[in-house]
Amino acid sequence: MAAVLERSFIEICGFERETLRRIREVTVNLGLNALPGGVKFPDSAGAYHYDESGKLLSVASNRFIHWSTSGDTVQLVEQSLDTNLLNNAVKLKFIHCIVLPGGVTIQETLNNVIILICTNQSVHRLVLPHPTRMYRSELVTELHMQSIFTDVGKLSLQDPSHSAVIPTTVGQTGSPSTSAAWLSQEGEAHYAMASPAGGMMVVTLPPHDTQGTVSVVELKRSSMMRRISGWMPTAIRGEQSPSDLVLSLAVREVEDDSFIFAFCQDHKLRMWSFKDQACLLEADMLEYMPDRHSASRLSGQGHRLRLAFSSATGLCLAVYLAVPLSGQFTVLQLVTTDNNRYSLDHISTLFSTQENLVDFALTSTDVWGLWVDDCNTTIVKYINFEHNTAGQWNQVFAQPSPEEEVHIGVDQDPRETYLEVLFSPLSFTASAIVKALQIFRRGTERISDLSWETLKKEVTIAVENELQSSVTEFEFSQEEYRQLQVEFWSKFYACCLQYQEALSMPLGLTVSPQTSMVCLLKKGFVSFLLPCFAVDHLYLSFDKYLISEEETPIAEDPEVGRDVLQLVQCLRLVSDTVSGEMAYEMEKALEHLQSPERAAELVLENMLSNDTDNVIGDIQNMLQDLRNPMGAMIALLREMDLETDSEVGQSLNMRISLSQLYGSSTAVSMVCQAVSNMAMTRALFCRDLLILQKLYLRFGDNVFLGGGTQLLQLQQDLIPRTSHLLSSYYVLKQISQTQAYSHLHTNLPENPQTVVELFYQTAARKTIISQIYSQQQSPTPGNALLHWPQMVSNVVNLLAQLLWPSNPSFQFPECLMANCQYTQLQEYVRLIGPWCQVNIGSCRFMLGQCYLANGEGQKALQCFQEAANEVEKEEFLMKLTGTDDEEAASTPRLQYYTKVLRLLEDVGLPELVIQLATLAITEAANDISSQAALWTRIFKHHLALGHNSEAYEALTQNPDSSMQLDCLRQLVVVLCERSQLQDLVQFSYVNLHDEVVNIIESRARGLDLLAHNYYELLYAFHINRHNYRKAGTVMFEFGMRLGREVRTRLGLQKQVNCYLAALNCLRLIRPEYAWIVQPTSGAMYERPGASPKRNSDGEFACEPVKHQVDILELKDLEKEYILARSRLTLAQHHPPSAAIAGSASAVEMVALLVQTGLFDCALSLCQTFKLSLTPVFEGLAFKCIKLQYGGEETQNEAWGWLAANQLSSVVNTKESSATDEAWRLLASYLDRYVSPNSQHHRYVITKLLSHGVPLPDWLIKSYKRVDAAALLRLYLNFDLLDAAAELVLEYVDAVLGRGHQYFGIEKPLSATAPLVWLPYTAIDQLLQALNETQTNASIYNKIRDKLDEYQKLVEQTTKRRLLVR
Repeated sequence: MAAVLERSFIEICGFERETLRRIREVTVNLGLNALPGGVKFPDSAGAYHYDESGKLLSVASNRFIHWSTSGDTVQLVEQSLDTNLLNNAVKLKFIHCIVLPGGVTIQETLNNVIILICTNQSVHRLVLPHPTRMYRSELVTELHMQSIFTDVGKLSLQDPSHSAVIPTTVGQTGSPSTSAAWLSQEGEAHYAMASPAGGMMVVTLPPHDTQGTVSVVELKRSSMMRRISGWMPTAIRGEQSPSDLVLSLAVREVEDDSFIFAFCQDHKLRMWSFKDQACLLEADMLEYMPDRHSASRLSGQGHRLRLAFSSATGLCLAVYLAVPLSGQFTVLQLVTTDNNRYSLDHISTLFSTQENLVDFALTSTDVWGLWVDDCNTTIVKYINFEHNTAGQWNQVFAQPSPEEEVHIGVDQDPRETYLEVLFSPLSFTASAIVKALQIFRRGTERISDLSWETLKKEVTIAVENELQSSVTEFEFSQEEYRQLQVEFWSKFYACCLQYQEALSMPLGLTVSPQTSMVCLLKKGFVSFLLPCFAVDHLYLSFDKYLISEEETPIAEDPEVGRDVLQLVQCLRLVSDTVSGEMAYEMEKALEHLQSPERAAELVLENMLSNDTDNVIGDIQNMLQDLRNPMGAMIALLREMDLETDSEVGQSLNMRISLSQLYGSSTAVSMVCQAVSNMAMTRALFCRDLLILQKLYLRFGDNVFLGGGTQLLQLQQDLIPRTSHLLSSYYVLKQISQTQAYSHLHTNLPENPQTVVELFYQTAARKTIISQIYSQQQSPTPGNALLHWPQMVSNVVNLLAQLLWPSNPSFQFPECLMANCQYTQLQEYVRLIGPWCQVNIGSCRFMLGQCYLANGEGQKALQCFQEAANEVEKEEFLMKLTGTDDEEAASTPRLQYYTKVLRLLEDVGLPELVIQLATLAITEAANDISSQAALWTRIFKHHLALGHNSEAYEALTQNPDSSMQLDCLRQLVVVLCERSQLQDLVQFSYVNLHDEVVNIIESRARGLDLLAHNYYELLYAFHINRHNYRKAGTVMFEFGMRLGREVRTRLGLQKQVNCYLAALNCLRLIRPEYAWIVQPTSGAMYERPGASPKRNSDGEFACEPVKHQVDILELKDLEKEYILARSRLTLAQHHPPSAAIAGSASAVEMVALLVQTGLFDCALSLCQTFKLSLTPVFEGLAFKCIKLQYGGEETQNEAWGWLAANQLSSVVNTKESSATDEAWRLLASYLDRYVSPNSQHHRYVITKLLSHGVPLPDWLIKSYKRVDAAALLRLYLNFDLLDAAAELVLEYVDAVLGRGHQYFGIEKPLSATAPLVWLPYTAIDQLLQALNETQTNASIYNKIRDKLDEYQKLVEQTTKRRLLVR
């Protein structure tokens, strides 16, 4: 409901956020000397409000300049409630001059702001740019703007255009006592000053942008006037009297003339026309006094004069007549007649009992007064001078001074308690604390630019150091230390109190004509007067006012209104009776979440037991006079209840939403302090009302005329409502005084002091402004005027509603969470938890986030689970779960669980994710997609935690086959990367066996062979399941790819091992099943992600060709194994060959092995693949030839490959060379590998003879034994006639029986022996060749003779054999 306002106001101090305001000092020295006599004027203050300060979208909205004077200085500060003004404070110091009362005047023109200053010896004019010229945009959206004082230091204030010295009249003594200044329409600056001898003098400066001379005019009582020009005026003689001394001046411009109003010591008000330099009106103010004869004898030193103009009332004047023990305000209206004669009409005479008037202000309807009593207490009142009740002034509840003593509970730490009081938003300004700190330090160093937190630390250090330095004993009890703490902290607190009192001294009062904003101008700060809500007004009113009131806007029914007033008087009695100790106990009960009703009963018991003045009896008597106590209580509770069903904040014009209305740090502090003040007042109100209700129950039928029904209503309805309101306002009070933690990354212009200020700055302000202007009927709210009482009360009330725990809005906790105020949010949720039934789930969710931020995961999970029950009931949780489109099909609770799961994942708490996801699965019984997503999450986090078995279990539970396959793929990859292959292989994979194999095969075929071990994994997988054929196939494919892709020694080694493993697998199978399908080579198997239409170059692939399936048996694998082993052997002895050996065929490998000298390996390979041994023997023969004719280096190199070949007996003696060993190796091979027709011998001899190498004897002997005829033919082929002839001769002798054993002839020629033969063709060729050469005749003859001998023997033998037959 809308808050009901009263006529009273309450003072709210806008304490500054800076430690010390940054004030620039400017000194003005005109070379003057101080006047004799040492006149001093009291400090004063004033303010000027811009003409457009009441226009919403103006640059000057809610903007004003206030000043204070003290001796020779003027301090000017420009402030705005909408934006923070930079460089907004300046202090002007006028050397040897004293600023006169009324000596500062500010006026604005179209382009400039003109400041006129008058001292006792000089006049000054500051011409500054107008805000609309500094910032030309229509809409102010920035939170920081430059003040008009930004460039004041660039002005030359000593120049004649800015300053002038007041000429001294001959014979004049003393200085002016008061002054007034104004700016004419022509731009001239006029300064009217009261002459010390009576009358006044007006000094005029020409317009600032033109050249001219300074002129002086003296005005006096005689009708003769004389204008004085220049700096040396002549003396004007006439009637002068001290009674003519002007006490107060005011000026009003009327068309082309200026009226100067002077209130003089003779109690007369005179109006002068500056244009005509004539006194147009003189009126005796004593005529308006009841006792004018006694008043005529007064000096009139306290008389004041103020003007006010409005289109409705015209020009009004208010004069204050200072009378002992009282004061009188007389309000008059200036009336003009047809013949331009003027008179004053009396409107009202108002009386005040206060004496020491500091300042007063006149508006078109009211008179505002500011007094200070004998105890230096500030008193502010106002009254409507036309419509008032028996001259009764309206109350203004001034901000009370901080308590002189701080109550420290037994369970409280003195330091913490004092710091809390010192740095609470409502107690002390930073300036007071800084000054006290400087005194406490006894140092000369200045403290500046300290943040609020830093200042708190400095205070703590200073007090603790002072305490430590005073301690002389090394040991003392805890209680003694506590007493020392209290002693030194109380000293510092007392020091702060003194400075705060000095800074709180009122100097002036200002009322904005545009917005009706009222401000108190104090020595150290500015405070604002806000309209008082009706409930607060009743509780804060002084007794005399409360008794005199007959109605209240709280109740429309006059009877109920009177009951409300009577009830509040009872509450005042209760409040006065509650002791400080019991109030503290009540406060602690609320803090510790104890029952407010029970705490109220304890307080009541204490009151009853200590009622020495019979206050309870007085209360009972007053209660008996109430006609309808229930109605009065209901009216009060309804007015205090801020609960509302409407959502605050509506759509709004963009220009309004972008404006910074009430966004400055001053406005933020002021609005939030107003909420805090309201919360404190109403918390006390509810406390006293609760105690009074408990007292009602005790009185029972003695008070209630209605009997039991009303008692029942009181007990079951009103007391719980009061208790609820008390708890709510206590929460508001706590959060409005809870400091906000500052963060480096905040985007706020200044660090807010409290969490409520943080909320107002970041979220609430725009919401509130939207609400206010959406309720207005005006189609263009941007043109609306800013009426301060209405606007600020709406802002305060709406902010309180946004903070009210029982309202559906959840913006405040959201703001705390968004700005990382976890501790404060946790405390807030704790305070409202037991009794607030709104946003329960949202609070639990926020509390869970706080626990997460503090690292308390299990507590957070518990809160999140509790919040799930409220997901479909609370707007915040529904908004939280309804943002993602892809989750629209899920239930709200599942969406909520998904959000929380993401939150837990972001924080990094996988165990909690698993717990919550497991719980969420039970909610998703009929939602397959949600189940799949949850099981996938569980799988992922189990896998990340290393819970392999649990991850596999979650995988198997996943109802979505595609997600299950993704999880399976991830499981394989992760376990492989972790080398946890044992787990991977041992899982059962029910219904997933083929998928696992496909995944591993795909990974194996798509990744680097040496970097990953997927083939070994697949091999182990099949072995573990006794599928030996597939295991063998895997290892064979691995080996094939290694030979093709990894052409290194390591690759060849792994290939050998792969083929060996494949062999072992097939040997474990029965022979009829010991076969595998040969894997396709190249890229014939499908690659993951490969395009089915294009090849790796991007071209269209050809139609697939159907290939014949090749079956490999055990013997085929053995061949491949031996080939691979030979490759490895080659790479081990000749590493460069590894690059080409990987894909070499058996024939190619033989050549490579022979080239390297690995003849044993080459022979083995040839036998395996049934290849000819010829290349081996030829290669070895060639090696022997090279060694035969090579040098020492060749001999040394030969030992390497010779060692790689096994000899039957190795002879390593000095007599044995590498060449000898090579021939021995060749001989051993010829003996070992017997070939049909001795073709190996023939190839070796051919190789030797082709290179012209003489045949070794052992080779000749060996070959003669096996095939002498072939040897003969070889001799003939290479034209070795001598060797051939010698061989023929030996061969014939062998046949004849001489050395036949050397030619492999078992028995020589005889009749009984087997048949023998000779190679006649070859011998004939030899004889033919010998016959053709003359040099070989002897050899020829020898052969012929030998053959003849052979022929004879053959003939004889033949005959014998024939005879034997």
